[in-house]
Amino acid sequence: MSYEDWYRQDRLPHIYCAGCGNGTIINCTLEAIDEMGWKKEETVFVSGIGCSSRAPGYIVTDSLHTTHGRALPFATGVKMSRPEFHVVVFTGDGDLAAIGGNHFIHACRRNIDLTVVCMNNQIYGMTGGQGSPTTPLGALSTTTPFGSAEPAFDLCELAIAAGANYVSRWTSYHVKELTKAVKKGMETPGLSFIEAMVQCPTNYGRRNKFKQVLDQVEYIRSHSMMRQKYLQLMEQGGAVPDNTIVVGEFINRARPAMGVPR
Repeated sequence: MSYEDWYRQDRLPHIYCAGCGNGTIINCTLEAIDEMGWKKEETVFVSGIGCSSRAPGYIVTDSLHTTHGRALPFATGVKMSRPEFHVVVFTGDGDLAAIGGNHFIHACRRNIDLTVVCMNNQIYGMTGGQGSPTTPLGALSTTTPFGSAEPAFDLCELAIAAGANYVSRWTSYHVKELTKAVKKGMETPGLSFIEAMVQCPTNYGRRNKFKQVLDQVEYIRSHSMMRQKYLQLMEQGGAVPDNTIVVGEFINRARPAMGVPR
């Protein structure tokens, strides 16, 4: 079997814009699941609202496409009632960190045995290109036409502080590393949070001077820095370039988890 066997062929082609990075993240997640040897009848996908949240509709398993920001409470209900199920949440930066921010914090605090994959395109891609909680300082959107004046959420640091057992960040460029991180998150009891930085050519790229899809992918690649190097620079008092994307494994611990099969 390959990850392609997890797709609903009758639902394709998908709705994603040309050049969108979300398809890459779905492929990486399904590749990790295939490597785990999970069965389709024992796997459930949950999502909220947004571009990333359309992903479960293309996958051959039971799924819940829930209300905006409420993916984690629904996923918690599934996992607590059927702990033998493998539950994966697809979400985006707006769905998870804005209207769903409170649920995100408490799911991490409770350390529910879920794998949460956040496709962070730094904007509301589906609903009109508004600024999100992760829109970088100075970035343009329909609600920040003169550039965002607010600092962005660091979702990984937030997940760590709230209590998640496994936290990592990669990008749509780092395909192999992302696949390994998702698999490691699935192997870790408790809440695993994997953030995937993705390009959004339609609503982010065209507003922020990325003329081609590859321009934004190259920007993501060139601005990525391994966490070990980042921490070394910080300890040495070195300067970290603006808009650096810190990638790698942030934490892997064994706090008591809820919803783990006995």
